[in-house]
Amino acid sequence: MQKFVNRTKELETLEKQYDSSESSLVVVYGRRRVGKTALLTEFLKSHTDSIYFLATEESELQNLNYFKSQVAEFTGNELLRAASVDWFTVFKTLLSHKTESKKVIVFDEFQYIGQSNSAFPSVLQKIWDTMLKDADIMLVLCGSLVSLMKSQTLDYGSPLYGRRTAQIKLKQIPFQHYHEFYEGKSDNELLPFYAVTGGVPKYIETFQGYDDIYSAIRENILNTQSFLYEEPYFLLQKEVSEIGSYFSLIKAIAMGNRKLSEIAAFLEVKQTNLTKYLKVLMDLDLVEREVPVTESAPEKSKSGLYRITDNYIAFWFKFVYPYRAYLEKGEVDYVLSQIKKGFVQNFASFVYEDVCRDKMWELSAANRWGFHFDKVGRYWGTKTGEIDIVAMDIAGKNLVLGECKYTESPKGLSVLHDLQVKTDPIIQLTGAMNAQYVIFSTAGYTEGLRKEMKKNSNVYLFESI
Repeated sequence: MQKFVNRTKELETLEKQYDSSESSLVVVYGRRRVGKTALLTEFLKSHTDSIYFLATEESELQNLNYFKSQVAEFTGNELLRAASVDWFTVFKTLLSHKTESKKVIVFDEFQYIGQSNSAFPSVLQKIWDTMLKDADIMLVLCGSLVSLMKSQTLDYGSPLYGRRTAQIKLKQIPFQHYHEFYEGKSDNELLPFYAVTGGVPKYIETFQGYDDIYSAIRENILNTQSFLYEEPYFLLQKEVSEIGSYFSLIKAIAMGNRKLSEIAAFLEVKQTNLTKYLKVLMDLDLVEREVPVTESAPEKSKSGLYRITDNYIAFWFKFVYPYRAYLEKGEVDYVLSQIKKGFVQNFASFVYEDVCRDKMWELSAANRWGFHFDKVGRYWGTKTGEIDIVAMDIAGKNLVLGECKYTESPKGLSVLHDLQVKTDPIIQLTGAMNAQYVIFSTAGYTEGLRKEMKKNSNVYLFESI
């Protein structure tokens, strides 16, 4: 079982729902292995008048029988165990049982019941409306098949729509918490681990105890017996029906084809044929459409680029999927040598940029610049090329422009000068009145750049993220 990681905000949400004087229906969802069950288990430790029910992929009747047995044990009603009853009767028996505190009922992998019987969400909706909403109870519906959880509990067309009192979309652990898992490692040493494991608790645990990232990759990903070797199949096979089409699409993006036209050309299909697949991947939070941060109407932008948002999925499709034939033949050394050639500059460096942009929000919250950002992202265009960080205070007409250098050599004045050259076009584009500069570097800075920072109050240098 996964070790519980600090989820203070999510636990507070659950406790708030529990403390409510009214009944509550909470939906908890998120991709597999992100720690949903661990979160609920931790919550239930302090609430003993509870039932934790794990649904299976069996029939609705089998799930009903399993749940009935748990309710019989919880209430001490042995007659219920042997009785032939429906969901209404089981919940009625559960509600009639007196407890010292508020009852908590958790349906984990809830979507499996609705998958076996599409009418089940309607059944539960009626049970909620006629019995549960006026009872002293907390019902938690949890699931890891994101598309099904949305359609069964969150979407407008769901019978349960409008009944939930809260929802928790559990996400990956941010980089800033990685030191809690890998004690003694510096930020620079942690970054490669984050680049591969991407904040997924199960992956983080698997990579603990390794001094370098390549040993961890060799043992836990390139090993054909490792669960991570087949992980993308496991994650996607229950979410989508045409897994081959989705794999081809993700691979195209991982190979650097980020414009819709480039993806279509790589796959030799029409652009219009990709729309529905991209929408599904975006709904699953595996892919996102990125536009320059300066765009005022992102949905209409013609500069959109697609990127894989899950670090492990991105790594696997870039460095494992294309070399599976070699790995199946046992040529691990060759594949690892290919990974070493491209990992830092063609993969980890982009993850570093993401981490730096996240850091900008943290610095903004700490009032580092004396104003707060409305938007943080990156910019690309014909006039200036790419800028790794553009942070905008729209009302105050302030900008912070930045570069992120994942490198082994200290960065000098040329990096700052490049940013300064790009300033005027960005100011004209945004209408800003003031620009400041920030540079992140894993290898530090030359003495010349440090001296410039001391003389210039609008230049900030960061080695730690």
